[in-house]
Amino acid sequence: MLRKRILQTCRENPGITAIHFNDGLMAAICAGHTGYEHLLRAVTLHGLEVVFPNRVYQRFILPRFNRFDLIIAVSQATAEACVQRGLSPEKVVVIPNGVDAALAETVKRSDFQQFMATKYDLDVQGRHILVAMGRSVRRKGFSWFIQQVVPKLKGNVVFLMIGPFQRRPGGFEIFLRYLPTFLRNQIALFAGFPTDEATIRLLLERPEFQDKVRHLGKLPFEDIRQILAAADAFVMPNIPIEGDMEGFGLVCLEACLCGAAVFASRIDGITEAIHDGKNGVLLPAGDAEAWANALNVQMENTSTSVVRTDAAKSYTLDHFGWDKMAGDYWEQLKKLSGGSQAARFGH
Repeated sequence: MLRKRILQTCRENPGITAIHFNDGLMAAICAGHTGYEHLLRAVTLHGLEVVFPNRVYQRFILPRFNRFDLIIAVSQATAEACVQRGLSPEKVVVIPNGVDAALAETVKRSDFQQFMATKYDLDVQGRHILVAMGRSVRRKGFSWFIQQVVPKLKGNVVFLMIGPFQRRPGGFEIFLRYLPTFLRNQIALFAGFPTDEATIRLLLERPEFQDKVRHLGKLPFEDIRQILAAADAFVMPNIPIEGDMEGFGLVCLEACLCGAAVFASRIDGITEAIHDGKNGVLLPAGDAEAWANALNVQMENTSTSVVRTDAAKSYTLDHFGWDKMAGDYWEQLKKLSGGSQAARFGH
């Protein structure tokens, strides 16, 4: 079906000289297509698509990316993982993800406290708000942060998690429980299953966390912006998980533009989204003392906080705007085409 759509697009647009696949798995499937061999092919790889810990995938699927003329890695960490696993170094370039500049226009609503109380039954008056966002996969470190860092935080703190979350085990989760550990882990990684969700559910029930930790689930985009704008800090406490990696760290940039001070683990591709001291703070992954100390300093006196949010916004816009990303893609596609004619994307 996809091959037919690509061929139809080529017929309708004879000027196309290059096709870009923004999904590694889809690109691997399409690597064997026939009928448009005359087109130059580019693929963007994000992290797990490279390091997925399956021998069959590493031996038979990953090498297919060498059939492409250009391999775009979203971070240097991803690029290094590509080369380590046998992809052609001369084909690999790094283009970081871009972030929507419109997020920088976020303005905190004046009735934020009432808004949170009314809509989310959450009293935030006089409280320090820490926010994390994303799917509850183990590498995100949400349960680690709750267990190891939250008890060390001073003052009246509430840690809010935002993202997909099931309050009760679903059928797929129950099915995974009956599989051997190795197979369960493989399927969970491949499917992007929230491997930290069950642990988080248990932690939310513990008395010591019930007033300090909340999972808000999936929220409307505007509500997320408002919460980030009001937060004392946005945290991305990733921890190392064998066979998994954070390809970049786009959510950090989004939080930064919304006005949150960003604290993130110095791990994987996150280090290329957050430049320490410029648009956030990088902390040792898994070091609870370092995390607690940094956040306590941030919350004790926000007027002298270690992250200057206005400066961080400006830095992020200068280095990670969509215009810059699009320009970098354009330049690479022109190089790929030899500069003879403009390259057009086919997604």
